[in-house]
Amino acid sequence: MSDLNLNDAIEFADNPEPRCPCVLVVDTSSSMRGERIEALHQGLETFKTALLNDKLAALRVDVAVVTFATKVRLAQPFRTADQFEVPELVAGGKTHIGAAITTALDLIEERKRSYLRNEIDYYRAWIFLLTDGAPHGETDEVVEAARERIRLEENSNSVCFFTIGFGDADVRRLANLSVREPIMLRGLNFEEIFLWVSKSVQLVALSGEEQDSLPPPPAV
Repeated sequence: MSDLNLNDAIEFADNPEPRCPCVLVVDTSSSMRGERIEALHQGLETFKTALLNDKLAALRVDVAVVTFATKVRLAQPFRTADQFEVPELVAGGKTHIGAAITTALDLIEERKRSYLRNEIDYYRAWIFLLTDGAPHGETDEVVEAARERIRLEENSNSVCFFTIGFGDADVRRLANLSVREPIMLRGLNFEEIFLWVSKSVQLVALSGEEQDSLPPPPAV
């Protein structure tokens, strides 16, 4: 058994609850410097606190954080809320959204394989993409491949994908990435949007209910 598989076995032995995998894909490109990156970090803290306030969701919601600029980085591997640490966010670089989406989908596939190896039940996965821009600095082919993969995963009910835009986000281009219309923030109201994210994944983790029963996104 590899070290990775051994670690998984220990993790799931300690907590055999069914899981709801959730990947937060967050923009850390140069346009995020200053107030935006600080507000995003505070929003992530709000998300963690909201999950921790629900004892069962804290054990069932598996959260990973992927950051993207010119490079895509796994800032936080999958952890339940009681083990989740908000990563440091540093802004700088371009906006490689397509590569970040692909990374998030790959993470989910690997996590599902880990669940299966350890006989852990799981619910439909969630991806929340937060950006103040649009794909920039990567080829159209990379973005299109990510777009098509999202549609395949959505059609097979494997993944539920949301885009959340703010600042100068290109609504038209973000809408092209997803089967759902982007959620657009007024200002930097991350705390309210992350409270909605936490309520949504909590509902799935606690009841197994599908997308049509989730609370509507806030008018933010």
